[in-house]
Amino acid sequence: MRSCVITKEKLPKNELIRIVRTPEGEIVIDPTGKKNGHGAYLKKDLEVFEKAKKGNALGHHLEANIPDSIFEELKELVK
Repeated sequence: MRSCVITKEKLPKNELIRIVRTPEGEIVIDPTGKKNGHGAYLKKDLEVFEKAKKGNALGHHLEANIPDSIFEELKELVK
């Protein structure tokens, strides 16, 4: 069980998407859940992605600026 950084819900890993700030400072989506770096989980829900983008909660949690391309990629994964 992992917690979504937006909704604070505890959910199984297969219901969440992990976003990682790698040691090099790059922000990537981690579908395997095994990439090295500081990670944050988001619930697989378009509304959650919008809240994460609007409130910059994901950027705050990862201590990095999240490019818009990451949010676009997240939306494609859920469709």
